[in-house]
Amino acid sequence: MEVEAAKMIGAGIAVLPLLGVALGIGNIFSSLVNSIARNPAARGEVFGIGILGFALTEAIALFALVVALLLLFAL
Repeated sequence: MEVEAAKMIGAGIAVLPLLGVALGIGNIFSSLVNSIARNPAARGEVFGIGILGFALTEAIALFALVVALLLLFAL
């Protein structure tokens, strides 16, 4: 019984980085929209960098979810 509770607490703690990921993704797209609004001609250059930042930030979320699932089901 205590082991199950520890697994749940550990999985909850492992998912806490998702808050930072959500803030990071919001910041990335906010900056992307702002920069395109200021200089529409630079859309081609800025959009690729924004999508790369999104992908790298989203990778952190996937790692956090994998760790949480491993804590719940593999141990």
